[in-house]
Amino acid sequence: MENKTHINLSELVASAHTNAVLHGFWDKPSEVGTLLALIHSEISEALEAHRHGDKVNFAEELADTVIRIADLCGGYNIDLERAVLDKMAYNSKRPYKHGKNY
Repeated sequence: MENKTHINLSELVASAHTNAVLHGFWDKPSEVGTLLALIHSEISEALEAHRHGDKVNFAEELADTVIRIADLCGGYNIDLERAVLDKMAYNSKRPYKHGKNY
């Protein structure tokens, strides 16, 4: 992918998944649980970076998380852009803190 300054979610999903396919990560089907665990591992790495005050690595690990989510959506033909827009519209109508204490 060329170095863009802006990308929409649909482009991100396509690009992340294409890159993963080209690098052999979809040669064999992966179980969704494995893919979700890998996403979780990126979040854990982001937490560790934040705990160590490493803002650069924190941002990188969050980026890795988004890329893995985009790849999963590409592999499972999920329209992430539509899902995010729909969920944000739904959330905008929910009560304060969704009616919970936290």
